[in-house]
Amino acid sequence: MFHRLKYHIAVFFSVIGPGFITAVVDNDAGGIFTYSQAGAKYGYLPLWTLLPIMALLIVTQEMTARMGAVTGKGLSDLIREEFGLRTTFFMMVALVLANLTNVMANFAGVASSLELFGVSRYISVPIGALIVWLLVVKGNYASVERIFLFATLLYVSYIISGVLVKPDWKEAAIYSVTPVLLFDPAYITLLIAMVGTSVAPWMQFYLQAAIVEKGVTAKDYIESRIEVIVGCVVMTVIAFFIIVACAGAIWTVAPRDIKDSTDAALGLKPFGDYAYLLFAGGLFNASLFAACILPLSTAYTVCEGLGFESGVNKRWNEAPIFYWLFTLLIVIGGGVILIPGFPLVRMILLSQVINGVMLPFVLIFMVLIVNRKSIMRDWTNSPAYNGVAWTAVVTMIGLTLVLVGITLRDLWA
Repeated sequence: MFHRLKYHIAVFFSVIGPGFITAVVDNDAGGIFTYSQAGAKYGYLPLWTLLPIMALLIVTQEMTARMGAVTGKGLSDLIREEFGLRTTFFMMVALVLANLTNVMANFAGVASSLELFGVSRYISVPIGALIVWLLVVKGNYASVERIFLFATLLYVSYIISGVLVKPDWKEAAIYSVTPVLLFDPAYITLLIAMVGTSVAPWMQFYLQAAIVEKGVTAKDYIESRIEVIVGCVVMTVIAFFIIVACAGAIWTVAPRDIKDSTDAALGLKPFGDYAYLLFAGGLFNASLFAACILPLSTAYTVCEGLGFESGVNKRWNEAPIFYWLFTLLIVIGGGVILIPGFPLVRMILLSQVINGVMLPFVLIFMVLIVNRKSIMRDWTNSPAYNGVAWTAVVTMIGLTLVLVGITLRDLWA
């Protein structure tokens, strides 16, 4: 029994990477802003959403990872094979537009976090973009994954910041399990945004592509499934401490809207330099990390969907479209941040609309594919799991449609 346990532990550490990285990087600049806003304006009230959000994330991520391990193919590859090139092409166009605006948001996070330390964005953004580009273009999958895993460790800064603020832990615990609905459009919008920022289309495409490139197979899947679940739990814990930190530092003093994630960091300053510096440093790490993952996810997705060679293990001459697309996304995403007066907030709102339109289709395709015996063999969903999966799909469609409607209203108001 002990030898079997040692074997499973060894396999777990051999497959760790894709699921953990995908879930944790979900707390990017946009996610940090959303959770900071929740705590700053509503205190501990929104904490109850984190458990159902975690459940939804686990369901979608588990199905994605299972498809990658069993088929050895990326999600966009499977969609092209099962639903045709035309459907895949339009999905790829929408995904590129959505991810490009998210890349812009993350380079804005790099710029604003280092501006807190007196570093101009005209220095931080070009250097950050160059680091991201060199990491992927000059590395291989193993080296890139090791750096990504190290970056996930730095998210502990949000946990330490939350502790240093000394929030009301009893109140946080109560509201974590007590649903609170306010008939306030801003509150409802925020709750929907919290779901939307946690289950994004790019995550499903990146996770499956990474599972395939890492070489995880059905034989390793039990350990890979555990890794996916652990990643989703860690993502939820980080979100919890971001909300708690802002509730304790900002809401208890004067509940308000925040302008961006750096505004939240400044709100922690009265509680000591460590809390402030750790939150700001965490924002920089999360933004730079996501500015690397999102272009990489997009390059994987588009190349798989349209039949081009892709992968970090390939050289530039072996996968030129993959690397040119990755490079272009970084250049445009970082470049627009340097344009004075660029309407970044409007672009972020637009990206939410595009994500909202895409997500229901992606989830439906996933559930249809994972239930096809010809593709998944003995690894299709059980009836009970299908019930959970379709509930997740219906829930996400309903929330997404409401979010799209509200965002469109605000966008063109």
